[in-house]
Amino acid sequence: MESVIQEKGNLSIHTENIFPIIKKFLYSDHEIFLRELVSNAVDASQKIKKLASYGEYNGELGDLKVVVKLDKDAKTITISDNGIGMTADEIKKYINQIAFSGATEFVEKYKDKGEGDKGIIGHFGLGFYSAYMVAQNVEIITKSYKEGAEPVRWECDGSTEFEISSAEKEERGTDIILHVAEDSEEFLNAHRLRGILEKYGKFLPIEIEFEDKVINNPSPIWTKSPSDLNDEDYLAFYKELYPFGEDPLFWIHLNVDYPFNLTGVLYFPKLRNDFAGQREKIQLYSRQVFITDEVKDIVPDFLQLLHGVIDSPDIPLNVSRSYLQADGNVKKINGYITRKVADKLLEIFKNDREGFEKKFDDIGLFVKYGIISDDKFYEKAKDFCLLKNTDGKYFTFEEYREHIKENQTDKNESLVWLYTTDEKKQDAFIQSAKKRSYDVLVLNSMIDSHFINALEQKLEKISIKRVDADTLDKLVEKEVKLESILSSDDQEKVKKVFEGVAENKTAHITVEAMPVDELPVVITFPEFMRRMTDMQASSGQRSMFGDMPLMYTVSLNSNHPLIGKIAGSENEDEQKSLAKQVYDLALLSQGMLSGNDLTQFIQRTVRTLS
Repeated sequence: MESVIQEKGNLSIHTENIFPIIKKFLYSDHEIFLRELVSNAVDASQKIKKLASYGEYNGELGDLKVVVKLDKDAKTITISDNGIGMTADEIKKYINQIAFSGATEFVEKYKDKGEGDKGIIGHFGLGFYSAYMVAQNVEIITKSYKEGAEPVRWECDGSTEFEISSAEKEERGTDIILHVAEDSEEFLNAHRLRGILEKYGKFLPIEIEFEDKVINNPSPIWTKSPSDLNDEDYLAFYKELYPFGEDPLFWIHLNVDYPFNLTGVLYFPKLRNDFAGQREKIQLYSRQVFITDEVKDIVPDFLQLLHGVIDSPDIPLNVSRSYLQADGNVKKINGYITRKVADKLLEIFKNDREGFEKKFDDIGLFVKYGIISDDKFYEKAKDFCLLKNTDGKYFTFEEYREHIKENQTDKNESLVWLYTTDEKKQDAFIQSAKKRSYDVLVLNSMIDSHFINALEQKLEKISIKRVDADTLDKLVEKEVKLESILSSDDQEKVKKVFEGVAENKTAHITVEAMPVDELPVVITFPEFMRRMTDMQASSGQRSMFGDMPLMYTVSLNSNHPLIGKIAGSENEDEQKSLAKQVYDLALLSQGMLSGNDLTQFIQRTVRTLS
């Protein structure tokens, strides 16, 4: 039977051009229409559950679900729920008066029930009208849960005119029928719709059915109590989020209700040293509706490489829920996450030191980045951040201070931390340090140059130097110094020989008294200049020294027999030949000998041995 038109009218808006504004400017991405309409349908389902719990609805709830149907031939998308439905008066109030939020009124009415707005998504009265981004005409067929309510049909073609008429509908709930516009027919594709539903509705609290299959998990683990979960639950959920990801190292369950509401699970993934391949991001939800995976304002920078989910109704979003707005809660949430992560790491460190050490090569990047960028995190992290030496042993900052203070305290009562960035290339320097019972740390990650800089500023009476930054006697200066075997005249003599051999303006040649068992020639790079270059390179900046080659120091060991032999020789060719050989050896130890110079060095060595 044909419906009898009951009423025609105009939408209560202040401009004839509201729909073009909605379509072009309010929502940045047209696919959002499905998120909004499905969220509204979930709201309606949540509301009927609440009314039943309050004793204000005594009927059968039935199997609450939201069903999305696609009809390519009719060019329609239908979103159906069996929630509270609407009367004709409610349609006039909630649909015809744009920007009036039914959810807001519902929350206000029932706030004294102690539930607040928990579970109610639709705070934006414009959500329904996102339908007109893709539809040229929209129908609503609805029947209220209220006793004796008549089913109603509402229709609007995107102009300001609407009509309300009687309809046929047996069950309570609402059907939203979108007649898709010609310029939006991309959405008449089942694969496309499924992708949108899985993106935004994967964890909605009411079952979402599409093509006869439920596509969501209504009870994700972040909505549950940690006491009801085990390790297998957390790992299974991680696979649900990141099907191809390697198992995480551990996780943190977030659950706070004051001064803001926040739940979620953050996972520590295994990281490569260069951060490569870290495509997965933390996902932000609001009442189980996916919002974004750009969470830079909520999650501290140093934790951006974590994985997982954060859900908070208190994160301020713009009207289309497309981006965050500046708000005091965002800073509070940021601070809470920082504190929670620090507390969890300290707990693991205290309860399982051995297990923590095994994981530290992976989580060290997070910890070091946090120390560099966040003073509050540093205050806790200084007790569990670990330093690893070339023997593979781990130390806290305080433990390391005790470990080296006897040997590596210089004449100014300052502790000198020696480190390597490449154990293979710098092995000769490491071995020299070990001969003197010095300890050498391994600091070879991409952020360690910044980390070292931060530690020198935060820790008292500490200087940190790469093991090849100078001769050991200058790296750890003591009151008592070695005496040189060579006279000052002989020292000047060998210096001139090597200046002629080096032929390099960036090489600064010095003669120093070193132990006899040290190398005859040692090439070192000034700590400050090299560190600044490393820091700028890791930050993607151009070096402050431009394209200038790095200055380096050539230290001649005046106590080594080969240097003594050069000084004592009266044969100029012999002097140069021997000086060239030991100079090239020093270059080779720093990986600085290549091409023709390397070939000549090999040939000279063969001739010497023949």
